[in-house]
Amino acid sequence: MKPAELTIDRSTTPARLRYGGRFNSAGWYVDRHMAEGRGDKVAIEQAGVRITYGQLAHRVGQAGNALLGLGIAPGDRMLMVVKDCPEFFHFFWGAIKAGIVPVPVSYLMRARDLAFIIADSECRAVVYSPEFAAEVVPGLAAARTGARGLVLEAGDGVLDDVAAASPELEAAPARPEDIAFWLYSSGTTGRPKGVPHRHRDMPATCEHYAVGILGLGEDDRCYSAAKLFFAYGLGNAMTFPLWVGGTAILDARRPTPATTFETIETLRPTAYFGVPTLYAAQLQALDLAGTANVSGASGGPAGKGGPDLGSLRLCVSAGEALPPDLFRRWKSATGLDILDGIGSTEALHIFISNAPGDVKPGSTGRVVPGYEARILDEDGAEAGPGEAGQLEIRGDSTTPGYWNRPALEGRTIVDGWLRTGDQYVRDAEGWFNYQGRADDMIKVGGIWCSPFDIEARLMEHPSVLEAAVVGREDKHGLVKPEAHVVLTEPLKETVGAEPAADALAADLVAHCKEELPRYMYPRWIRFVAELPKTATGKIQRFRLRGGEEEVG
Repeated sequence: MKPAELTIDRSTTPARLRYGGRFNSAGWYVDRHMAEGRGDKVAIEQAGVRITYGQLAHRVGQAGNALLGLGIAPGDRMLMVVKDCPEFFHFFWGAIKAGIVPVPVSYLMRARDLAFIIADSECRAVVYSPEFAAEVVPGLAAARTGARGLVLEAGDGVLDDVAAASPELEAAPARPEDIAFWLYSSGTTGRPKGVPHRHRDMPATCEHYAVGILGLGEDDRCYSAAKLFFAYGLGNAMTFPLWVGGTAILDARRPTPATTFETIETLRPTAYFGVPTLYAAQLQALDLAGTANVSGASGGPAGKGGPDLGSLRLCVSAGEALPPDLFRRWKSATGLDILDGIGSTEALHIFISNAPGDVKPGSTGRVVPGYEARILDEDGAEAGPGEAGQLEIRGDSTTPGYWNRPALEGRTIVDGWLRTGDQYVRDAEGWFNYQGRADDMIKVGGIWCSPFDIEARLMEHPSVLEAAVVGREDKHGLVKPEAHVVLTEPLKETVGAEPAADALAADLVAHCKEELPRYMYPRWIRFVAELPKTATGKIQRFRLRGGEEEVG
Protein backbone atom coordinates (compact mmCIF):
# COMPACT_ATOMS: atom_id res chain seq x y z
CA MET A 1 0.00 0.00 0.00
CA LYS A 2 1.05 3.60 -0.52
CA PRO A 3 2.33 5.15 2.69
CA ALA A 4 0.54 8.30 3.81
CA GLU A 5 3.37 9.63 5.99
CA LEU A 6 4.72 11.99 3.34
CA THR A 7 3.21 14.56 1.03
CA ILE A 8 5.21 16.52 -1.55
CA ASP A 9 4.28 20.00 -2.75
CA ARG A 10 6.15 20.78 -5.98
CA SER A 11 4.35 24.06 -6.58
CA THR A 12 7.20 25.83 -4.80
CA THR A 13 10.98 25.91 -5.27
CA PRO A 14 12.31 24.05 -3.43
CA ALA A 15 9.58 21.45 -3.14
CA ARG A 16 8.10 21.07 0.33
CA LEU A 17 8.18 17.68 2.02
CA ARG A 18 5.68 17.26 4.84
CA TYR A 19 5.95 14.22 7.09
CA GLY A 20 3.49 12.66 9.44
CA GLY A 21 4.49 11.29 12.80
CA ARG A 22 5.57 7.96 11.31
CA PHE A 23 7.85 7.51 8.31
CA ASN A 24 9.85 4.38 7.52
CA SER A 25 11.65 5.28 4.29
CA ALA A 26 11.49 1.70 2.97
CA GLY A 27 7.75 2.13 2.56
CA TRP A 28 8.22 5.06 0.23
CA TYR A 29 11.17 3.73 -1.78
CA VAL A 30 9.91 0.15 -2.15
CA ASP A 31 6.30 -0.55 -1.12
CA ARG A 32 4.79 2.59 -2.64
CA HIS A 33 5.40 1.38 -6.17
CA MET A 34 2.94 -1.50 -5.81
CA ALA A 35 0.08 0.93 -5.13
CA GLU A 36 1.22 3.15 -8.01
CA GLY A 37 1.06 0.28 -10.52
CA ARG A 38 4.77 -0.36 -11.10
CA GLY A 39 4.82 -3.97 -9.91
CA ASP A 40 5.82 -5.27 -13.37
CA LYS A 41 8.20 -2.44 -14.22
CA VAL A 42 11.96 -3.12 -14.14
CA ALA A 43 13.49 -1.52 -11.06
CA ILE A 44 17.03 -2.93 -11.38
CA GLU A 45 18.86 -4.05 -14.50
CA GLN A 46 22.27 -5.64 -14.70
CA ALA A 47 23.86 -7.71 -17.48
CA GLY A 48 21.58 -10.75 -17.74
CA VAL A 49 19.42 -9.75 -14.74
CA ARG A 50 16.15 -7.82 -14.44
CA ILE A 51 14.34 -7.25 -11.16
CA THR A 52 10.85 -5.75 -11.23
CA TYR A 53 9.45 -3.52 -8.51
CA GLY A 54 7.20 -6.38 -7.48
CA GLN A 55 10.15 -8.75 -7.15
CA LEU A 56 12.10 -6.08 -5.27
CA ALA A 57 9.31 -5.62 -2.72
CA HIS A 58 9.04 -9.42 -2.30
CA ARG A 59 12.77 -9.88 -1.72
CA VAL A 60 13.11 -6.86 0.56
CA GLY A 61 10.44 -8.39 2.82
CA GLN A 62 12.23 -11.75 2.76
CA ALA A 63 15.62 -10.19 3.56
CA GLY A 64 14.18 -8.20 6.47
CA ASN A 65 12.48 -11.26 7.94
CA ALA A 66 15.62 -13.37 7.46
CA LEU A 67 17.73 -10.83 9.35
CA LEU A 68 15.25 -10.73 12.23
CA GLY A 69 15.16 -14.52 12.26
CA LEU A 70 18.95 -14.61 12.60
CA GLY A 71 18.74 -12.63 15.81
CA ILE A 72 19.59 -9.18 14.47
CA ALA A 73 17.24 -6.89 16.36
CA PRO A 74 15.71 -3.51 15.51
CA GLY A 75 18.26 -0.81 16.31
CA ASP A 76 21.25 -3.10 15.68
CA ARG A 77 23.85 -2.09 13.13
CA MET A 78 24.59 -4.38 10.17
CA LEU A 79 27.67 -3.76 8.03
CA MET A 80 27.37 -4.37 4.30
CA VAL A 81 30.48 -5.26 2.28
CA VAL A 82 28.50 -5.92 -0.86
CA LYS A 83 29.20 -5.38 -4.55
CA ASP A 84 26.79 -3.48 -6.79
CA CYS A 85 24.07 -6.09 -7.32
CA PRO A 86 20.35 -6.56 -6.55
CA GLU A 87 21.19 -8.11 -3.16
CA PHE A 88 22.55 -4.74 -2.04
CA PHE A 89 19.03 -3.33 -2.51
CA HIS A 90 17.38 -6.33 -0.82
CA PHE A 91 19.47 -6.17 2.35
CA PHE A 92 19.71 -2.37 2.59
CA TRP A 93 15.95 -1.85 2.38
CA GLY A 94 15.11 -5.10 4.14
CA ALA A 95 17.16 -3.97 7.13
CA ILE A 96 15.57 -0.51 7.18
CA LYS A 97 12.08 -1.96 6.88
CA ALA A 98 12.84 -4.29 9.81
CA GLY A 99 14.22 -1.42 11.92
CA ILE A 100 17.82 -2.62 11.57
CA VAL A 101 20.45 0.00 10.63
CA PRO A 102 22.46 -0.95 7.50
CA VAL A 103 26.00 0.42 7.22
CA PRO A 104 27.43 0.07 3.68
CA VAL A 105 31.23 0.26 3.62
CA SER A 106 33.85 0.06 0.90
CA TYR A 107 34.63 -3.43 -0.35
CA LEU A 108 38.10 -2.16 -1.27
CA MET A 109 39.12 -2.07 2.40
CA ARG A 110 41.69 -4.43 3.85
CA ALA A 111 41.01 -6.64 6.87
CA ARG A 112 42.70 -4.22 9.25
CA ASP A 113 40.43 -1.32 8.27
CA LEU A 114 37.34 -3.53 8.29
CA ALA A 115 38.23 -4.70 11.79
CA PHE A 116 38.36 -1.08 12.92
CA ILE A 117 34.92 -0.32 11.47
CA ILE A 118 33.40 -3.54 12.81
CA ALA A 119 34.56 -2.60 16.29
CA ASP A 120 33.82 1.11 15.97
CA SER A 121 30.25 0.60 14.71
CA GLU A 122 29.52 -2.11 17.30
CA CYS A 123 27.66 -3.97 14.55
CA ARG A 124 25.94 -7.29 15.20
CA ALA A 125 26.57 -8.74 11.73
CA VAL A 126 28.47 -8.24 8.49
CA VAL A 127 26.71 -9.14 5.25
CA TYR A 128 29.24 -9.64 2.48
CA SER A 129 29.66 -10.80 -1.10
CA PRO A 130 31.72 -14.02 -1.29
CA GLU A 131 34.35 -12.27 -3.43
CA PHE A 132 35.41 -10.27 -0.37
CA ALA A 133 35.73 -13.15 2.11
CA ALA A 134 39.56 -12.94 2.07
CA GLU A 135 39.37 -9.56 3.84
CA VAL A 136 36.04 -9.80 5.69
CA VAL A 137 36.70 -13.10 7.49
CA PRO A 138 40.05 -12.03 9.02
CA GLY A 139 38.55 -8.61 9.71
CA LEU A 140 35.79 -10.21 11.76
CA ALA A 141 38.33 -12.33 13.63
CA ALA A 142 40.59 -9.36 14.35
CA ALA A 143 37.71 -7.21 15.62
CA ARG A 144 36.89 -9.76 18.33
CA THR A 145 33.41 -8.34 18.89
CA GLY A 146 31.37 -11.46 18.22
CA ALA A 147 29.80 -9.89 15.11
CA ARG A 148 28.40 -12.54 12.81
CA GLY A 149 29.48 -12.98 9.18
CA LEU A 150 26.65 -13.53 6.68
CA VAL A 151 27.94 -14.45 3.23
CA LEU A 152 25.68 -13.86 0.24
CA GLU A 153 25.61 -17.36 -1.21
CA ALA A 154 23.49 -20.48 -1.04
CA GLY A 155 24.40 -23.48 1.09
CA ASP A 156 26.20 -22.23 4.17
CA GLY A 157 25.34 -18.61 3.37
CA VAL A 158 22.44 -16.33 4.24
CA LEU A 159 20.61 -16.68 0.92
CA ASP A 160 18.97 -19.92 2.03
CA ASP A 161 17.51 -18.08 5.03
CA VAL A 162 16.20 -15.39 2.68
CA ALA A 163 14.62 -17.89 0.29
CA ALA A 164 12.80 -19.58 3.20
CA ALA A 165 11.56 -16.33 4.76
CA SER A 166 8.14 -14.79 4.31
CA PRO A 167 7.91 -11.71 2.07
CA GLU A 168 5.26 -10.23 4.36
CA LEU A 169 6.92 -7.74 6.67
CA GLU A 170 5.27 -4.85 8.46
CA ALA A 171 7.52 -1.79 8.40
CA ALA A 172 9.04 -1.09 11.80
CA PRO A 173 7.67 2.09 13.39
CA ALA A 174 9.96 5.03 12.70
CA ARG A 175 9.87 8.81 12.74
CA PRO A 176 11.41 11.00 10.01
CA GLU A 177 14.15 12.04 12.46
CA ASP A 178 15.11 8.49 13.45
CA ILE A 179 18.39 7.02 12.17
CA ALA A 180 17.82 4.84 9.11
CA PHE A 181 21.38 3.96 8.02
CA TRP A 182 25.02 4.92 8.38
CA LEU A 183 27.85 5.55 6.00
CA TYR A 184 31.54 5.82 6.77
CA SER A 185 33.34 8.87 5.48
CA SER A 186 36.56 7.86 3.76
CA GLY A 187 37.92 11.39 3.98
CA THR A 188 41.34 12.39 2.68
CA THR A 189 43.12 11.88 6.01
CA GLY A 190 42.67 9.92 9.21
CA ARG A 191 40.45 7.03 10.26
CA PRO A 192 37.00 6.54 8.70
CA LYS A 193 34.18 8.25 10.60
CA GLY A 194 30.68 6.88 11.17
CA VAL A 195 28.07 9.22 9.64
CA PRO A 196 24.47 8.41 10.66
CA HIS A 197 21.59 9.51 8.41
CA ARG A 198 17.90 9.81 9.16
CA HIS A 199 14.88 8.51 7.26
CA ARG A 200 14.19 12.07 6.07
CA ASP A 201 17.68 12.62 4.61
CA MET A 202 17.24 10.50 1.47
CA PRO A 203 13.98 12.17 0.37
CA ALA A 204 15.64 15.59 0.73
CA THR A 205 18.47 14.71 -1.66
CA CYS A 206 16.10 13.04 -4.11
CA GLU A 207 13.58 15.86 -4.24
CA HIS A 208 15.94 18.84 -4.11
CA TYR A 209 18.69 17.53 -6.40
CA ALA A 210 17.52 14.48 -8.41
CA VAL A 211 14.13 16.01 -9.27
CA GLY A 212 14.73 19.71 -8.66
CA ILE A 213 18.06 20.01 -10.52
CA LEU A 214 18.39 16.97 -12.79
CA GLY A 215 14.69 16.62 -13.57
CA LEU A 216 14.78 12.84 -13.20
CA GLY A 217 11.50 11.05 -13.82
CA GLU A 218 9.91 7.64 -14.24
CA ASP A 219 11.39 7.13 -17.72
CA ASP A 220 14.98 7.65 -16.59
CA ARG A 221 17.55 4.87 -16.32
CA CYS A 222 20.37 5.79 -13.94
CA TYR A 223 23.88 4.37 -14.29
CA SER A 224 26.58 5.30 -11.80
CA ALA A 225 30.22 4.38 -12.29
CA ALA A 226 30.59 5.48 -8.65
CA LYS A 227 29.64 2.50 -6.50
CA LEU A 228 26.76 2.05 -4.05
CA PHE A 229 28.92 1.85 -0.94
CA PHE A 230 29.41 5.60 -0.67
CA ALA A 231 27.06 8.55 -0.67
CA TYR A 232 27.41 9.72 -4.28
CA GLY A 233 26.80 6.25 -5.73
CA LEU A 234 24.07 5.39 -3.22
CA GLY A 235 22.00 8.29 -4.49
CA ASN A 236 22.84 7.96 -8.17
CA ALA A 237 22.23 4.24 -8.51
CA MET A 238 19.62 3.48 -5.87
CA THR A 239 17.68 6.20 -4.09
CA PHE A 240 17.28 8.47 -7.14
CA PRO A 241 15.77 5.88 -9.52
CA LEU A 242 13.62 4.35 -6.76
CA TRP A 243 12.34 7.78 -5.75
CA VAL A 244 11.02 8.59 -9.23
CA GLY A 245 10.00 5.03 -10.20
CA GLY A 246 12.81 4.75 -12.74
CA THR A 247 15.36 2.00 -13.35
CA ALA A 248 18.76 1.47 -11.70
CA ILE A 249 21.51 0.19 -14.01
CA LEU A 250 24.18 -1.76 -12.12
CA ASP A 251 27.63 -3.05 -13.04
CA ALA A 252 29.70 -4.84 -10.40
CA ARG A 253 32.93 -4.51 -12.37
CA ARG A 254 35.64 -1.96 -11.70
CA PRO A 255 34.73 1.08 -13.81
CA THR A 256 37.05 1.57 -16.77
CA PRO A 257 36.47 3.26 -20.13
CA ALA A 258 35.80 -0.14 -21.68
CA THR A 259 33.30 -1.32 -19.04
CA THR A 260 31.45 1.99 -18.81
CA PHE A 261 31.13 2.38 -22.58
CA GLU A 262 29.92 -1.23 -22.84
CA THR A 263 27.30 -0.69 -20.13
CA ILE A 264 26.06 2.52 -21.74
CA GLU A 265 25.79 0.85 -25.15
CA THR A 266 24.06 -2.33 -23.98
CA LEU A 267 21.81 -1.15 -21.13
CA ARG A 268 21.00 2.32 -22.52
CA PRO A 269 20.95 4.58 -19.44
CA THR A 270 19.64 8.12 -19.75
CA ALA A 271 21.66 9.54 -16.84
CA TYR A 272 25.35 8.77 -16.30
CA PHE A 273 27.22 9.63 -13.10
CA GLY A 274 31.02 9.64 -13.10
CA VAL A 275 34.04 11.32 -11.52
CA PRO A 276 36.64 13.57 -13.19
CA THR A 277 39.31 10.85 -13.22
CA LEU A 278 37.03 8.50 -15.15
CA TYR A 279 35.89 11.17 -17.62
CA ALA A 280 39.57 11.91 -18.32
CA ALA A 281 40.30 8.21 -18.88
CA GLN A 282 37.27 7.85 -21.16
CA LEU A 283 38.42 10.79 -23.25
CA GLN A 284 41.90 9.33 -23.45
CA ALA A 285 40.44 6.03 -24.66
CA LEU A 286 38.45 7.86 -27.34
CA ASP A 287 41.51 9.83 -28.43
CA LEU A 288 43.74 6.75 -28.61
CA ALA A 289 41.11 4.90 -30.62
CA GLY A 290 40.69 7.86 -32.96
CA THR A 291 36.98 8.04 -32.19
CA ALA A 292 36.73 11.30 -30.29
CA ASN A 293 33.42 12.16 -31.94
CA VAL A 294 31.12 9.46 -30.65
CA SER A 295 27.78 8.60 -32.11
CA GLY A 296 24.44 10.07 -31.37
CA ALA A 297 24.81 11.63 -27.91
CA SER A 298 22.04 14.24 -27.65
CA GLY A 299 22.67 15.50 -31.13
CA GLY A 300 26.44 15.47 -30.69
CA PRO A 301 28.79 14.80 -33.58
CA ALA A 302 28.70 11.28 -34.94
CA GLY A 303 31.96 9.44 -35.45
CA LYS A 304 32.89 6.07 -36.92
CA GLY A 305 33.62 3.23 -34.58
CA GLY A 306 33.05 5.14 -31.36
CA PRO A 307 30.80 3.99 -28.55
CA ASP A 308 27.12 4.73 -28.94
CA LEU A 309 26.21 7.17 -26.17
CA GLY A 310 22.96 8.19 -27.81
CA SER A 311 20.77 7.11 -24.88
CA LEU A 312 22.32 9.69 -22.54
CA ARG A 313 20.67 13.00 -21.77
CA LEU A 314 22.60 13.76 -18.57
CA CYS A 315 26.24 13.43 -17.49
CA VAL A 316 27.08 14.30 -13.89
CA SER A 317 30.40 14.64 -12.08
CA ALA A 318 31.36 14.93 -8.41
CA GLY A 319 34.03 13.67 -6.03
CA GLU A 320 36.64 16.17 -7.22
CA ALA A 321 36.26 19.50 -8.98
CA LEU A 322 35.93 19.17 -12.76
CA PRO A 323 38.65 21.06 -14.67
CA PRO A 324 37.16 23.34 -17.36
CA ASP A 325 39.31 21.80 -20.10
CA LEU A 326 37.89 18.37 -19.29
CA PHE A 327 34.38 19.82 -19.58
CA ARG A 328 35.16 21.35 -22.98
CA ARG A 329 36.78 18.21 -24.36
CA TRP A 330 33.85 16.02 -23.27
CA LYS A 331 31.39 18.47 -24.80
CA SER A 332 33.34 18.48 -28.05
CA ALA A 333 33.58 14.68 -28.12
CA THR A 334 30.00 13.83 -27.14
CA GLY A 335 27.83 16.92 -27.49
CA LEU A 336 26.92 16.56 -23.80
CA ASP A 337 27.54 18.91 -20.89
CA ILE A 338 28.98 17.49 -17.69
CA LEU A 339 27.07 18.84 -14.71
CA ASP A 340 29.69 19.33 -12.02
CA GLY A 341 28.67 19.55 -8.38
CA ILE A 342 29.89 19.12 -4.83
CA GLY A 343 28.45 16.96 -2.08
CA SER A 344 29.72 15.04 0.90
CA THR A 345 29.04 11.96 2.98
CA GLU A 346 27.85 14.25 5.77
CA ALA A 347 25.32 15.94 3.46
CA LEU A 348 24.52 12.64 1.70
CA HIS A 349 24.63 14.06 -1.81
CA ILE A 350 25.14 17.19 -3.92
CA PHE A 351 24.27 20.62 -2.50
CA ILE A 352 25.92 22.97 -5.04
CA SER A 353 25.67 22.13 -8.73
CA ASN A 354 25.49 23.17 -12.31
CA ALA A 355 22.12 22.42 -13.90
CA PRO A 356 20.86 21.48 -17.36
CA GLY A 357 20.87 24.65 -19.43
CA ASP A 358 22.69 26.57 -16.69
CA VAL A 359 26.33 25.50 -16.87
CA LYS A 360 29.53 27.42 -16.26
CA PRO A 361 32.72 25.46 -17.08
CA GLY A 362 35.19 25.51 -14.21
CA SER A 363 32.52 26.42 -11.65
CA THR A 364 30.92 24.03 -9.16
CA GLY A 365 27.61 25.77 -9.84
CA ARG A 366 24.97 27.46 -7.71
CA VAL A 367 23.33 26.38 -4.47
CA VAL A 368 20.77 23.61 -4.92
CA PRO A 369 17.37 24.98 -3.78
CA GLY A 370 16.64 23.45 -0.39
CA TYR A 371 20.16 24.14 0.87
CA GLU A 372 21.95 27.21 2.18
CA ALA A 373 25.64 27.99 1.67
CA ARG A 374 27.98 30.62 3.02
CA ILE A 375 31.70 31.36 2.82
CA LEU A 376 33.54 32.45 5.96
CA ASP A 377 36.89 34.24 5.92
CA GLU A 378 39.82 33.64 8.28
CA ASP A 379 38.16 35.78 10.95
CA GLY A 380 34.87 33.90 10.78
CA ALA A 381 33.04 36.72 9.01
CA GLU A 382 30.93 36.03 5.93
CA ALA A 383 32.98 36.70 2.80
CA GLY A 384 31.65 38.92 0.06
CA PRO A 385 31.64 38.26 -3.70
CA GLY A 386 35.15 37.49 -4.94
CA GLU A 387 36.50 36.85 -1.45
CA ALA A 388 37.87 33.42 -0.58
CA GLY A 389 36.99 31.45 2.51
CA GLN A 390 35.76 28.13 3.86
CA LEU A 391 32.44 26.77 2.63
CA GLU A 392 29.68 25.92 5.09
CA ILE A 393 26.31 24.47 4.13
CA ARG A 394 22.98 23.74 5.80
CA GLY A 395 20.06 21.62 4.65
CA ASP A 396 17.59 18.85 5.47
CA SER A 397 19.92 15.97 4.50
CA THR A 398 22.93 16.77 6.69
CA THR A 399 23.94 14.28 9.35
CA PRO A 400 22.91 15.06 12.93
CA GLY A 401 26.46 14.21 14.04
CA TYR A 402 29.33 11.73 13.96
CA TRP A 403 29.36 8.42 15.80
CA ASN A 404 31.74 8.45 18.76
CA ARG A 405 33.55 11.61 17.61
CA PRO A 406 32.31 14.41 19.91
CA ALA A 407 35.37 16.65 19.42
CA LEU A 408 35.22 16.37 15.63
CA GLU A 409 31.46 16.90 15.67
CA GLY A 410 31.91 20.08 17.72
CA ARG A 411 34.39 21.45 15.17
CA THR A 412 32.46 20.39 12.06
CA ILE A 413 28.77 20.93 12.83
CA VAL A 414 28.01 24.28 14.45
CA ASP A 415 24.45 25.63 14.87
CA GLY A 416 23.27 23.35 12.07
CA TRP A 417 25.99 24.53 9.66
CA LEU A 418 28.28 21.86 8.24
CA ARG A 419 31.88 22.98 7.77
CA THR A 420 32.92 21.26 4.57
CA GLY A 421 36.64 21.98 4.75
CA ASP A 422 36.56 23.27 1.16
CA GLN A 423 37.88 26.66 0.11
CA TYR A 424 35.60 28.60 -2.24
CA VAL A 425 34.99 31.95 -3.89
CA ARG A 426 31.44 33.03 -4.82
CA ASP A 427 30.88 35.62 -7.53
CA ALA A 428 28.18 38.29 -7.67
CA GLU A 429 25.87 35.99 -9.69
CA GLY A 430 25.98 33.22 -7.10
CA TRP A 431 28.41 30.88 -8.87
CA PHE A 432 30.73 28.99 -6.51
CA ASN A 433 34.31 28.45 -7.66
CA TYR A 434 36.43 25.80 -5.99
CA GLN A 435 39.86 26.75 -4.68
CA GLY A 436 40.88 23.48 -3.03
CA ARG A 437 40.61 21.85 0.35
CA ALA A 438 41.25 24.38 3.09
CA ASP A 439 44.28 22.40 4.27
CA ASP A 440 45.59 22.13 0.69
CA MET A 441 45.66 25.87 -0.04
CA ILE A 442 49.16 27.19 -0.67
CA LYS A 443 50.45 30.60 0.42
CA VAL A 444 53.15 31.68 -2.03
CA GLY A 445 54.92 34.98 -1.45
CA GLY A 446 52.24 35.91 1.07
CA ILE A 447 49.42 35.28 -1.43
CA TRP A 448 46.98 32.37 -1.16
CA CYS A 449 46.76 30.32 -4.34
CA SER A 450 44.47 27.49 -5.31
CA PRO A 451 46.02 24.14 -6.27
CA PHE A 452 42.94 23.51 -8.42
CA ASP A 453 43.71 26.51 -10.67
CA ILE A 454 47.22 25.19 -11.31
CA GLU A 455 45.92 21.66 -11.89
CA ALA A 456 43.30 22.90 -14.33
CA ARG A 457 45.94 24.76 -16.35
CA LEU A 458 48.25 21.73 -16.43
CA MET A 459 45.40 19.55 -17.69
CA GLU A 460 44.94 21.85 -20.66
CA HIS A 461 48.31 20.58 -21.94
CA PRO A 462 47.85 17.70 -24.42
CA SER A 463 50.42 15.52 -22.61
CA VAL A 464 48.67 15.69 -19.22
CA LEU A 465 45.96 13.25 -18.15
CA GLU A 466 45.80 14.18 -14.44
CA ALA A 467 47.58 16.55 -12.10
CA ALA A 468 47.70 17.23 -8.38
CA VAL A 469 49.46 20.20 -6.81
CA VAL A 470 50.71 20.51 -3.23
CA GLY A 471 52.82 22.98 -1.31
CA ARG A 472 56.46 22.19 -0.60
CA GLU A 473 59.26 24.09 1.06
CA ASP A 474 62.23 25.12 -1.07
CA LYS A 475 65.83 25.28 0.17
CA HIS A 476 65.07 28.60 1.84
CA GLY A 477 62.10 27.19 3.78
CA LEU A 478 59.57 29.02 1.59
CA VAL A 479 56.47 27.19 0.34
CA LYS A 480 56.04 26.85 -3.43
CA PRO A 481 53.74 24.74 -5.66
CA GLU A 482 54.84 21.23 -6.64
CA ALA A 483 52.94 19.37 -9.39
CA HIS A 484 52.50 15.60 -9.63
CA VAL A 485 51.55 14.75 -13.19
CA VAL A 486 50.11 11.63 -14.85
CA LEU A 487 50.81 11.69 -18.60
CA THR A 488 48.42 10.66 -21.35
CA GLU A 489 51.09 8.27 -22.64
CA PRO A 490 54.59 7.26 -21.51
CA LEU A 491 57.48 9.48 -22.53
CA LYS A 492 59.04 8.33 -25.80
CA GLU A 493 62.78 8.14 -25.35
CA THR A 494 65.64 8.17 -27.79
CA VAL A 495 68.51 9.01 -25.48
CA GLY A 496 67.17 8.13 -22.06
CA ALA A 497 64.40 9.16 -19.70
CA GLU A 498 65.94 12.19 -18.05
CA PRO A 499 66.39 14.53 -21.04
CA ALA A 500 62.84 13.93 -22.31
CA ALA A 501 61.38 14.35 -18.84
CA ASP A 502 63.32 17.58 -18.31
CA ALA A 503 62.17 18.96 -21.63
CA LEU A 504 58.52 18.16 -20.92
CA ALA A 505 58.75 19.58 -17.40
CA ALA A 506 60.12 22.84 -18.79
CA ASP A 507 57.34 22.91 -21.37
CA LEU A 508 54.70 22.43 -18.66
CA VAL A 509 56.17 25.23 -16.56
CA ALA A 510 56.12 27.53 -19.59
CA HIS A 511 52.54 26.45 -20.30
CA CYS A 512 51.52 27.49 -16.76
CA LYS A 513 53.37 30.81 -16.94
CA GLU A 514 51.45 31.76 -20.08
CA GLU A 515 48.10 31.98 -18.26
CA LEU A 516 48.66 31.94 -14.49
CA PRO A 517 49.98 34.72 -12.26
CA ARG A 518 53.75 34.46 -12.05
CA TYR A 519 53.81 33.25 -8.43
CA MET A 520 51.49 30.32 -9.18
CA TYR A 521 53.60 28.28 -11.61
CA PRO A 522 54.84 24.91 -10.26
CA ARG A 523 58.49 24.98 -9.18
CA TRP A 524 58.78 21.20 -9.37
CA ILE A 525 57.19 18.75 -11.83
CA ARG A 526 57.10 15.10 -10.83
CA PHE A 527 55.88 12.50 -13.33
CA VAL A 528 53.99 9.64 -11.66
CA ALA A 529 52.15 6.56 -12.91
CA GLU A 530 49.04 7.36 -10.86
CA LEU A 531 47.76 9.65 -8.13
CA PRO A 532 46.80 8.32 -4.70
CA LYS A 533 43.03 8.47 -4.24
CA THR A 534 40.32 7.50 -1.82
CA ALA A 535 37.72 4.91 -2.83
CA THR A 536 35.49 7.80 -3.92
CA GLY A 537 38.10 9.18 -6.33
CA LYS A 538 39.34 12.09 -4.22
CA ILE A 539 43.04 12.80 -4.53
CA GLN A 540 44.95 12.25 -1.28
CA ARG A 541 47.30 15.20 -1.54
CA PHE A 542 48.76 14.52 1.90
CA ARG A 543 50.51 11.49 0.36
CA LEU A 544 52.27 13.63 -2.24
CA ARG A 545 54.81 15.39 -0.04
CA GLY A 546 58.53 15.17 -0.96
CA GLY A 547 60.35 16.04 -4.15
CA GLU A 548 63.47 17.21 -5.92
CA GLU A 549 65.21 20.37 -7.16
CA GLU A 550 63.28 23.35 -8.53
CA VAL A 551 62.67 23.76 -12.27
CA GLY A 552 61.90 26.86 -14.29
